[in-house]
Amino acid sequence: MFFEFSIKDFIDIFCVASLLYYLYKLMKASGSINVFVGILLFILLWVIVSQVFEMRLLGGIFDKLVSVGVLALMIIFQEEIRRFLFTLGAYGKATSIFHNLFGRINKGQTLEHEKVMPIVMACMNMGRQKVGALIVMENVIPLNDVVSTGDTIDANINQRLIENIFFKNSPLHDGAMVISNQRIKAAGCVLPVSHDMNIPKDLGLRHRAAMGISQVSDAIAIIVSEETGAISIAYKGQYHLKLTAEELESFLTQKIITDKSKI
Repeated sequence: MFFEFSIKDFIDIFCVASLLYYLYKLMKASGSINVFVGILLFILLWVIVSQVFEMRLLGGIFDKLVSVGVLALMIIFQEEIRRFLFTLGAYGKATSIFHNLFGRINKGQTLEHEKVMPIVMACMNMGRQKVGALIVMENVIPLNDVVSTGDTIDANINQRLIENIFFKNSPLHDGAMVISNQRIKAAGCVLPVSHDMNIPKDLGLRHRAAMGISQVSDAIAIIVSEETGAISIAYKGQYHLKLTAEELESFLTQKIITDKSKI
């Protein structure tokens, strides 16, 4: 008797594969890829013991561990689950889901050149003067919790304003600036610091804070190093180090989803 393979089976396999791929990307961005691999291995072992070999005693133990483990995983990965659910319902548009699943960006999802250049020029000037800076650009997932930790500004994006905020004698220069809806929303904000052991030792607290916000949201974090003046980006749990002005402009133009003209 041959196994009948229909279009419904293909859709079923495709949906499961897409879900696993998204979970893989989510875990990788949050630095929990080893946990993800461990969970898959445990599930595989559970299926082999319970379904293939039909070992009742060991299978029963695994069944209890799975039932308790689901609750434990919800507690451990509450931020990742929150991010996943928010992405599914973000603005009620399926385009954001496919963007996060496959990393695709439509041609219409590019930032206007005049909105990017003040940020690029400010970063380049601060880099030459070795002025440290940390700029977080909100994407689909809102950063209201981060904004509430700083001082509200709500001003148009302006090169001089950005440089003045991060001037060494400014009271707001140590925190992060949040840009949302084409406006500088707040400055002096506190970001979650990443404790990923794979972060290079020569990267300081600004880089760890940038990595932290990139692991819990889809925001782009721009870092200007106070020690070297190098400009880097943290995005979805990955660093893009020592960028030129052209590379920074290209990254900001191509990577940010411009739904509702966000920047």
